[in-house]
Amino acid sequence: MKATPAYWYGEQKGLQFYLLIPVSWLVCLIAWFRRTLYRIGVLRSFRAPVPVIIVGNITAGGSGKTPLVIWLARFLKDKGYRPGIVSRGYGGAAKTWPQQVRGDSDYVAVGDEAVMIAARAECPMAVGPNRPQVVESLLKHHDIDVILSDDGLQHYALQRDIEIAVVNGDRRFGNGYCLPAGPLREKPSRLNEVDIIVVNGEGERREHAMQVSNLFAVNMQTSETRKLSEFPIPRVHAVAGVGHPDRFFDSLRAAGLDIQTHEFPDHYRYQESDVEFGDGLSVLMTEKDAVKCVRFTSQQLWCVPASVELGNAFGQRVLMLLKKASPHISSGDEIST
Repeated sequence: MKATPAYWYGEQKGLQFYLLIPVSWLVCLIAWFRRTLYRIGVLRSFRAPVPVIIVGNITAGGSGKTPLVIWLARFLKDKGYRPGIVSRGYGGAAKTWPQQVRGDSDYVAVGDEAVMIAARAECPMAVGPNRPQVVESLLKHHDIDVILSDDGLQHYALQRDIEIAVVNGDRRFGNGYCLPAGPLREKPSRLNEVDIIVVNGEGERREHAMQVSNLFAVNMQTSETRKLSEFPIPRVHAVAGVGHPDRFFDSLRAAGLDIQTHEFPDHYRYQESDVEFGDGLSVLMTEKDAVKCVRFTSQQLWCVPASVELGNAFGQRVLMLLKKASPHISSGDEIST
């Protein structure tokens, strides 16, 4: 992933920003027009035989939706549901789609995030570019009574019963412009139509606050678990190839660690030399990075899993909406390609 332009979230606005404004208006218009075509039935959409929960966002870059999907899967299992997860499989190089995903799947084929989600959520998962086909494939192979879609708020070919939008509490909506002049995929008014808004950080009125924290690390060779505050040498290397690496780095600093940061592009494919620094210090990385480094032999490598905290009101809201959801397939529904 390329570096985020400074004018997306700052006051620095040069000639490039102003030249991109007309393109930004066009992107907003196309997004609205496309959604309208699905709404009035000009473009066909697919209705799954089980409730579908979309967890997405209206901005480009990391917002925290993936940890929320994992939390939701575990929460619903605890409540007696049988959830399954679908995703795009971004970065995957499989020759055919859809692909079923397990925690030990090849991340090169199905994507790093998918492998990490399947391992943490411990429920059936499938990926592919065509969400309706992915849903059908997942239902064909597994006994599932609710679908969680990691991302896909703008993928209107798949009908949904519940929409959950995740907002980055630090960045919010940036300069308020659509891509490429700003970070928005759709205008902020789109949030008036979703069922639940979750803010990764401090929420505002009608928003549910979600706290994503990093409390401990797991050694990738020995499986030893250690609190971040208990590392004998507080100076460590911190590796992140995610959409918003500063959030990870800040969490390590908050735990009292003196970190030397190493930022890589999102979905970066690591070589062992990328995480060998020759000084014997521990190397801490996100879960998504760890998926791609687990085959390396160094005992200095530690995975730092994300812990999610949400208020009871959020879970109760999800359960209430699920009880109200009663999707039915009609003979006219088709898979859109």
